[in-house]
Amino acid sequence: MTTNATIILAFLAVVFVISGLSKASGNPKGLSGTRDVNVKDGIARVIGVFEALLALGLILGLKWNWMAYFPLVGLWFFMAGAIFVHFKANKAKTAFPAFFLLTLISIALVLI
Repeated sequence: MTTNATIILAFLAVVFVISGLSKASGNPKGLSGTRDVNVKDGIARVIGVFEALLALGLILGLKWNWMAYFPLVGLWFFMAGAIFVHFKANKAKTAFPAFFLLTLISIALVLI
């Protein structure tokens, strides 16, 4: 694995652990983004659990390269879904973080 891929995977792991745990814990600040696009809190908490678990998969992928594909693909679908939900709620301007993360995930998939 290249240094670029390692840096991107580590960055994505940190971002999704923090994001996932803040949603899964039910923290109002963690759920504020999903509330803005009319996602129910229960669904957002489940998404947060999966984000945190997939981030742990990215950490394992730093050691075993072949293992990074599965969490990256899962996170890719979550971010694509997030962009869709933002556009559906007419909040396209707030979809930029999801688009940025989707782009980084796509780059990581190419690099590993």
